[in-house]
Amino acid sequence: MLEVGTKAPDFELPDQNGNMHKLSDYKGKKVILYFYPKDNTSGCTKQACGFSERLPQFTEKGAVVLGVSKDSVASHKKFEEKQGLAFTILADPERKVIEAYDVWKEKKNYGKVSMGVVRTTYLIDENGIIIRANDKVKAADDPEKMLNVLDEA
Repeated sequence: MLEVGTKAPDFELPDQNGNMHKLSDYKGKKVILYFYPKDNTSGCTKQACGFSERLPQFTEKGAVVLGVSKDSVASHKKFEEKQGLAFTILADPERKVIEAYDVWKEKKNYGKVSMGVVRTTYLIDENGIIIRANDKVKAADDPEKMLNVLDEA
């Protein structure tokens, strides 16, 4: 996980519609950049739907929500349509951004060890500096928690 106070690495990734997004495009806004393991899984769906439901509140507070996983653009499109998501999901199948943000880690699941995305949420300020970083994310609680964090930021 990257440290609070460090400059967030810039990146360029396609969204669920194939449009390219750079972190630097959002200069002047707060960015909630969250990394999740897989589209259409239970926890990831709860987290995404939570962010989508609260999007007007995030927008009101001057924040943009960007989700990132290693799923493809096509997978993200299906996820967006199936769940009615209202925010940008970025595809990182080569794991360039996932690795730049240090969220590709060894995970243990039922005694089995494998590599994967550790659910992590960053809050990046208007100047591209990481002001919050959390890798102990509870999927269902994360959107509400991040709204509260924005009030403190």
